[in-house]
Amino acid sequence: MKIRNTEFNRNYKKENKTISLKKGIKMKKAVLLLLVALLFVGCGSSKKVYRIDPETQTDLSGKWNDTDARLVAEEMITDCLSRPWLTNFVAKAGEKPVVTVGTIQNKSSEHIDTDIFTSDFERELINAGQVRFVATRGQRPEIRDERYDQQEFASAETMKKIRNETGADFILLGAVKTIVDQVEGIRVVFYQTDLEMIDIESMEKVWIGTKKIKKEISKKKTKW
Repeated sequence: MKIRNTEFNRNYKKENKTISLKKGIKMKKAVLLLLVALLFVGCGSSKKVYRIDPETQTDLSGKWNDTDARLVAEEMITDCLSRPWLTNFVAKAGEKPVVTVGTIQNKSSEHIDTDIFTSDFERELINAGQVRFVATRGQRPEIRDERYDQQEFASAETMKKIRNETGADFILLGAVKTIVDQVEGIRVVFYQTDLEMIDIESMEKVWIGTKKIKKEISKKKTKW
């Protein structure tokens, strides 16, 4: 009888120990999950997002940004359209010149999305109402594919003719360049945007414009 009781007590203690161990593991997992959840909540509460006016000037890193692109486009196109080449063409041809924008090269030390920059120039030229504007080289293949597709599937009354495009009289070409000067804690970046309006038939440059921007970025006790 004593042997049976001893064996029973031993098994009972083992079962209690196993149950306690499982409870302890479950408790630790629950605490860990709670801590992770609190960590995410804490991190999430520190982040705030605000909508701001797209026209607001922002300079967070000091690098070329949307404000620079917009201001350069507005100022340079205003200058371009105020020069004699435009009035001379209208006086001779009796109509507005047809313009397209070519390649705007990024020769700077930074990544600059030249597609956005090109769109800024296109917008300013079109909105000025002083020139006519045709699609850029990159857009033309898709438009031509659509026109060829119409020859096959569109009605005779609505399909558009092939080889009936309006040829541009002038093309706008340009580049963005930088000069960087830096020393411990201070960095100065000089941006220069050069644009040229060129007569496509004669290759004559009828207008050259330059816009310069200089930025100083300071960081305490930091080497660039």
